[in-house]
Amino acid sequence: MKNNIFFKSLLTLILVFTCIFSCKKNLDTTNPNVVTTSNYFKNSNELAAATFAIYSAWHGSNLVGREWFFLHDLRSDDVLTGGSQLEAPRNQILIGVVDPSNPVMNAVWNTLYTVIHRANTVIDNGPNVTDNAALRDKLVGEAKFLRGWAYYELASMWGSVPIYTTTVKSPTDYQPKAKMEDVYAQAVKDLQDAAAVLPGKSTSEAGRATKSAANAMLGRVLMQSGDYTAAKTALLKVPTAGADGYSLTPRFLDNFEEETEFNSESIFEMIYSDKGDNNFNWGSGVGDGVSADQTTVRNQEYNPIGWRNLIPSNKMLNEFENVATGAAKTDPRYAYTFYQTGDTFNNGTATLVDADQNGNSSIVNGKTIKVGFRKFQLIYKEDRATASFHPGSNNQRVLRYAEVLLNLAECENELGNSTAAVGYLNQIRARASVAMPPYPTTQFPVGSKTDVAKAIIHEKSAEMTNEEVRNIDILRWRKKGYFATEPLSWYSAAKEFLPIPQSEIDNNPKL
Repeated sequence: MKNNIFFKSLLTLILVFTCIFSCKKNLDTTNPNVVTTSNYFKNSNELAAATFAIYSAWHGSNLVGREWFFLHDLRSDDVLTGGSQLEAPRNQILIGVVDPSNPVMNAVWNTLYTVIHRANTVIDNGPNVTDNAALRDKLVGEAKFLRGWAYYELASMWGSVPIYTTTVKSPTDYQPKAKMEDVYAQAVKDLQDAAAVLPGKSTSEAGRATKSAANAMLGRVLMQSGDYTAAKTALLKVPTAGADGYSLTPRFLDNFEEETEFNSESIFEMIYSDKGDNNFNWGSGVGDGVSADQTTVRNQEYNPIGWRNLIPSNKMLNEFENVATGAAKTDPRYAYTFYQTGDTFNNGTATLVDADQNGNSSIVNGKTIKVGFRKFQLIYKEDRATASFHPGSNNQRVLRYAEVLLNLAECENELGNSTAAVGYLNQIRARASVAMPPYPTTQFPVGSKTDVAKAIIHEKSAEMTNEEVRNIDILRWRKKGYFATEPLSWYSAAKEFLPIPQSEIDNNPKL
């Protein structure tokens, strides 16, 4: 019996050691059926697929399809809550009470770093591609544009954040927080590199990054980092003539309606498609695949007869010039930017009434009235039934030529060229469908740098309300002391930037 026990024990030991050595051998074996970066990126088609995956992350619900516009707008004074229907995590951002676990903030942070990781994969593996050098360089340029944009978003909303410029391959690759100025510098370098290789406009590749998109975005970043001379140089590289040139559309609304996408004013757009089934890719943030159509839920979230989660703030509504408050002309951009009770929609066949509009009212020039957003909404051509739930296909215009002019005005004013600054502002006001009296006006004299700065702030509000730039502009203008009254009721120095997500702190030992 003892012998049986001995032999059974010996057999057990042999099996254990056999398993240990065989398992170790198996663990050290690479599965030949698995695609890795070292054996995948062999041609430009494969590099293109990886580049499209970067765009897919930008398009998805965690960024431009949903949470990106929410996070920007909630951190600005452009909006108020539409009512009790606004979800608690969004309301926390609106009132400045943002804890590190806020899911809206976390979604944007995580997907910006998804963008960066995917861009790094393209940039790192670009040198492996030799079948089409011109296409390879263009794809790497697009990756750098998309990564530079991501670092601009991180620097302007979080301040000091980790920088990754190569593909993360192990837990030891974690990075500590970099200084905010270094994050901006990385965005500048990426966008400069992109501008050097990207082509001009292309009708066959609409929605892809171009040289002008890189220079327009570069101008934003340089202004935010305080280099107005370099910003002016970048912005002036956006052409105004020839096949690659840009100009203001005579009709203001062409910048926000579906039928007039990719017009003469549009520099960079995120493309969305109507799937015909009202489905939306809730929560994943990276789309349904790199080649799948994607919708945006902006048309639902801000829709005056949809969810109406956010509405225009009273401050922004009353910023527009109006004869009732002493202006020579009521600014028509008010009616182009907002819908209010009494307006017509659905191609002029229906009239908006209070009962259509869920939630809170606004106060405009002393009058209580229900107001909602018009920009990027589809009710201009849809009836009540269709618009009640309709994830949209209206492209998000990220960069347009009007902003280039407004940013050039700010650059010129900061560089001491106020006359040139006023000239750019008056180009904006001279748009055929706007035709506002040129500066100076009674309400906006332009006799000093401070006067011109006030006119710039006003004009950008009237032109670009609810276009996800106001919260970043506030950071820059606050620093320069241009606000007589702090625009954000919740502001303190400690809240100027968002907190790094708790999950990132838990996972990154260098934070």
